Amino acid sequence: MVAKPGAELLPSAQPVQLVDARGRRAPKSRSQGYGLPPDDTLLAAYRALVVGRRFDRQAGSLVRQGRLAVYPSSHGQEASEVGAVLAVRDTDWVFPTYRDSVALVARGIDPVEVLTLLRGDWHCGYDPRAHRTAPQCTPLATQSLHAVGAAYAARARGLDDVALAFLGDGATSEGDFHEAVNFAAVFRAPVVFFVQNNKYAISVPLARQTAAPSLAHKAVGYGVPGIGVDGNDVAAVLAVVGAAAERARNGGGPTLIEAHTYRVEAHTNADDATRYRSDEEVAAWRERDPLDRITAYLSGAGLLTDTLVEEVAAEAEQVAEDVRTRVPQQTPPAPGELFSHVYADPTPQLREQAERLLADLAQEER
Repeated sequence: MVAKPGAELLPSAQPVQLVDARGRRAPKSRSQGYGLPPDDTLLAAYRALVVGRRFDRQAGSLVRQGRLAVYPSSHGQEASEVGAVLAVRDTDWVFPTYRDSVALVARGIDPVEVLTLLRGDWHCGYDPRAHRTAPQCTPLATQSLHAVGAAYAARARGLDDVALAFLGDGATSEGDFHEAVNFAAVFRAPVVFFVQNNKYAISVPLARQTAAPSLAHKAVGYGVPGIGVDGNDVAAVLAVVGAAAERARNGGGPTLIEAHTYRVEAHTNADDATRYRSDEEVAAWRERDPLDRITAYLSGAGLLTDTLVEEVAAEAEQVAEDVRTRVPQQTPPAPGELFSHVYADPTPQLREQAERLLADLAQEER
């Protein structure tokens, strides 16, 4: 029987899984040819997940204390963030969304600098060039175009750098996403489009966004391979993203990966998630917790000792204490800086807006 054209681009019926929800090796049929990452890589991922989970909780506390303006929690989907960012090289470029703070911490960026943007400051806090990590992007999908541009430029310069573009499921409904994937496909730009499908774009469920069988299926329309992966299985994410990155690095072009995961907490501290999803749904996903899964696997494999567990927990607490201490010490941003660096030569409208704001603030101080 002759396969239909494009069949090789379609994702399998089930997402790639290497470790199941109970921490056991998944059936060989679920691996789809991907091998388990080395032990040291899995232990590094475990460490990043523990630290990331504690950082996430601490950031949530800072919001409630009024120390941060907003914080989009990644609780429940940390394996996607950690696995993806650890699967690429330090020299590759990463283009994160506003929800990927844990990924940035795992990449080695100062956690306090990661939170600077979420304090309401005008800059992203860290040096994008030094970390080869773009500022966290709030508008949906705009960073996907930037990722393609960076990847295309790297190839034109003879470099083997790859761009990793983080996206949410809601971003796949945006025009920028389609333009980015199409351009990358036509020009074989070395990009990995990593979609974290956490089932909701704020309060809008996936079924209200697309009629496609899965988000990974959208890849075939562009001539790009689409792959589904269990986004709560950090081992599978490491393997799938790592393979896609090497494929791109070797001239194979872009890949669209859909990581099936779940946002356990509300969209942000300003969201009431009980209005659009049930407690039963959330509880069912808590049973698939990514940190519990890799912990169970490593323990069963004899790789996780009590000493190591205590060491990593202490490191996580130290990170939380550092964030607790240093975030309140940061100087509040000056309101006038809102208009800095928008244009090299400010427009008349921008000058007018700046003058009006400063006048209003001066009036309030009287």
